[in-house]
Amino acid sequence: MAKKITLVTGGAGLIGSQIIEDLNHNGNTDILVVDHLGTTEKWKNLQRNFFLDYYEKDKFESMLDSGNSILNEISEIYHLGACSATTEKDATYLMQNNFRYTKKLAEFAVSKKIPFLYASSAATYGEGEYGYDDKAPIENLKPLNMYGYSKQLFDLYAKKVGIADRLVGLKYFNVFGYGEAHKGDMRSLVLKGYEQIRDTGKLKLFKSYKPEYKDGEQKRDFLYVKDASKISIYLLSERKYGLYNVGRGVAETWNDLANALFAAMNQPVQIEYVEMPESLKGKYQYFTCAAMEKIGETGYPFGYTNLRDAVGEYISLLLKDLP
Repeated sequence: MAKKITLVTGGAGLIGSQIIEDLNHNGNTDILVVDHLGTTEKWKNLQRNFFLDYYEKDKFESMLDSGNSILNEISEIYHLGACSATTEKDATYLMQNNFRYTKKLAEFAVSKKIPFLYASSAATYGEGEYGYDDKAPIENLKPLNMYGYSKQLFDLYAKKVGIADRLVGLKYFNVFGYGEAHKGDMRSLVLKGYEQIRDTGKLKLFKSYKPEYKDGEQKRDFLYVKDASKISIYLLSERKYGLYNVGRGVAETWNDLANALFAAMNQPVQIEYVEMPESLKGKYQYFTCAAMEKIGETGYPFGYTNLRDAVGEYISLLLKDLP
């Protein structure tokens, strides 16, 4: 049989499920989904999509090892499956799940000349002491946590063994949107904030501990999941290989996000600034903003959704879920 199947790992996750939804809209339902559902509510993200088959990640890894015949039908790979918890302490698990699994799948793709996209992370930039430039050498970067390091390791590996120019690697910045409810503490502040405002009428934000930033004025490059998906599909389908930032190139404050949330929920703005846990203080990023020239140079044509519009659409989707 001719190659024709799209593989999406992490296909029940936030970005993966959106990519599958968009592929469906483009007429593609010949999709293999790989994920680890466990006891989470991630399965709900699969409900809105159409696909050929589903495999748990361990089962699929054994299929890779054994050379299962269905592998011969794969025509492109979106590898988004990973442990994305920046607070994960089990370094051995992160090495296995984020680094070794990616390495094995990438080597398979390169050997078969299958277009391969994988999720790196903005967490590889650490405190941003070298900026957030995806054209700069990656060797100097110092991630602040083991999650970021597990992503950095594969970026370095791909470069060292000479396959980086045959892969699409994406450093996603603060992605939010429908389909993240399963993520527990790793949910975006958009979803956490929506729940806080719904339940209490107010939103808690961390105080600032740097004099150059007022409370709530710490900045992030917020990206709507629908934009993350469009960018991902464009870069892989157009074979624009390389390591890219995926953000908007706009840094906005937590207060900006709070104002968008209160506006979307038709509630008066009530923000409470709270102490940051001691465990976070040394690992907290006060500013992130993706340099986006590299993606611009690919000819990416679709633009980006502004924060207020994205939050408004997301909240409207959440409200539809209410019983």
